[in-house]
Amino acid sequence: MTRAPIQILGAGLTGMSAAHHLGGDCEIHERLAAPGGHAITLQERGYRFDRTGHLLHLRDPDIRRWVEQLLPGRLIEVQRRSMVFSQGVYTRYPYQANTYGLPPTTAHECLMGFLQARERAARTPEPADFEQFCLKHFGDGFSRHFMIPYNQKLWGVHPREISPDWCSRFVPLPQLDDVIAGAVGLNDRELGYNRNFLYPRSGIAELSEALCASLPVAPRFEHAPRAIDHGRRVLHFDDGDVPYQRLISSAPLDRLVDLLQAPPAEVSRAAASLRCTPLWYLDVALERPSGIDMHWVYVPEARFPFYRVGCYSNFSAEMAPPGKACLYVELASRQQPDMDTLLPQVTAGLIEMGIIEAPGDIAFATPRRIDHAYVIYDHSYQASVAIIEAFLEQHGIISTGRYGGWNYSSMEDALIFGRQAAARAREQKP
Repeated sequence: MTRAPIQILGAGLTGMSAAHHLGGDCEIHERLAAPGGHAITLQERGYRFDRTGHLLHLRDPDIRRWVEQLLPGRLIEVQRRSMVFSQGVYTRYPYQANTYGLPPTTAHECLMGFLQARERAARTPEPADFEQFCLKHFGDGFSRHFMIPYNQKLWGVHPREISPDWCSRFVPLPQLDDVIAGAVGLNDRELGYNRNFLYPRSGIAELSEALCASLPVAPRFEHAPRAIDHGRRVLHFDDGDVPYQRLISSAPLDRLVDLLQAPPAEVSRAAASLRCTPLWYLDVALERPSGIDMHWVYVPEARFPFYRVGCYSNFSAEMAPPGKACLYVELASRQQPDMDTLLPQVTAGLIEMGIIEAPGDIAFATPRRIDHAYVIYDHSYQASVAIIEAFLEQHGIISTGRYGGWNYSSMEDALIFGRQAAARAREQKP
């Protein structure tokens, strides 16, 4: 049997995008039983749950046209309704441009800290970590009340351990006018990359399934290699060997290195230094609509066991039975939850936030885990990734995607990564 010259590991959005843009001459191997990777939708007792929020922030016109062609009539265009809940009140997102409604002492601390940071900005060195980035660009008040505690809950490590390399697109930097207008309730401008998005009516799996159905070659599911002979360019499967000229992998970068047969010690050390935190979250089914008309809420205070709550059924009514709702609750702890202890705490938080009225509003809550959730951009990140990528390139391997490329990125980025990987694979010489 003649094998395709380009082999693809992973039928998530990146791997399937690569296959689409290759148009053939490839084979796809997926360790799971269905396409999509994290972009899937689970069904439980009439409710539909994605793997937390999976929203399509499409800025590339070619990617947008492609997605719209894949899902004709099935996409909802949504204007973001996101808020911050802290000190017992809701304020608009982003926090750093919307202090109106906070206790006056907090709003004053944030505004004065921002002005003082601006005044000393020219004398402040370039930040070496994300905590310094926050203090330089937002000042002490915004950093202390939101940026540092929220990001510690999100990443699972203190912002001091994170470099500022990840945040240029994802952390809105407000102008002075935004901060002042937001302090007096006059800010009528939505900030941030995610202010508009598209969402498939019955969940993000619609996109993954439509993309899979459109591919020139069907993925082979439940088919993962047990080893990779990078010297001979051969994938070893339990049912036989598959040679490749070029290999596109969207498997997590650390797992990919583990598959390599006897990589250099330097590469193994670099892979061992990669850091990524898992995520535990709850899918929560409600017997009634959400009490707050929101898409998601950021929760920075340490007294809450979660850092973000989103409402799938506010993305699309098809996600829950009529008159009901479903949520995702992203947990700050990286440990497996003890539901007997956790659920009453989460319930109390949701009641305080006005999302539910009483414990009986919760029909059920299911804990779920994402093994690779947030790549940590620590201070050894750049050097470690560079060592691994250089070695892989020598052996015809393109590791890409959010986890294959070891980065923080969106679903649109995943589709773009696949397009770029296909172009690179065609250009590389065997």
